[in-house]
Amino acid sequence: MKGSEGRGGRAARSRAVRTTAGVTRHALEGWLNTCLQPGATEDYCPNGLQVEGSVRIRKLACGVTASLAFVQAAAQSGAQALLVHHGWFWRGEDLCVTGARHARLSALMSSGMSLFAYHLPLDVHAEVGNNVALARHLGWPVGEPFGRQGLIRMATLPMPLDATALSRLLQRRLARKPLLVGALDRPIRRIAWCTGAAHDFLSQAIDAGADAFVSGEISERTTHLAREAGVIYASAGHHATERYGVQALGARVAEQFGIEVVFIDDPNPV
Repeated sequence: MKGSEGRGGRAARSRAVRTTAGVTRHALEGWLNTCLQPGATEDYCPNGLQVEGSVRIRKLACGVTASLAFVQAAAQSGAQALLVHHGWFWRGEDLCVTGARHARLSALMSSGMSLFAYHLPLDVHAEVGNNVALARHLGWPVGEPFGRQGLIRMATLPMPLDATALSRLLQRRLARKPLLVGALDRPIRRIAWCTGAAHDFLSQAIDAGADAFVSGEISERTTHLAREAGVIYASAGHHATERYGVQALGARVAEQFGIEVVFIDDPNPV
């Protein structure tokens, strides 16, 4: 587990001395829900406050996934609440509190921390969402949303790329070697993307006129579709593409409430 402070954490430190009282859990929950509007998005997990903890929050730990390692590192850091993209209680999961689920819940509840999680609402947000944050991190225009619930974005690049340049950019900025398949000799002017596991949105990107589509994961069928449609598909890592929205949101929290916010990364090669 590697802990680091993003811009949100640095911004918070200058205010933490002046705002020692922190923010109430209720106030933070209300602000996050107003910002992300979880009721406007159809999802397959609960969005918002998933586990209730301390009433007052002075330090917030942000991360991609509420893994056991992340929960333990956040507790060690002295946080009173967690803010993640991948929380718990997914549709179709076994509801029994045993094994890994018991270990995670025990670690969280014994620490007294709250757990806030926002899945698709964080993906699609126009200012701090994963898709917008990834584009900014890569130096692309933020583009326009399309597809189901606006989960995909597409933009015209200022200068065309080729597959080699795209691969190098993704590896340099995301610190992970991507896998590119399809028509690797095609110039890339119109690029579409969706963070996480959106490889099955490739057909929608093709229909929208994209030369290339970037997401996190890849399946066997993705390769055939990219080849046959004459486009490029780039698998850049589920975790790697989704580190930036929660950091942007954490920075907003720090600015709004003057509390300390840190980003804790639990690296994942997928």
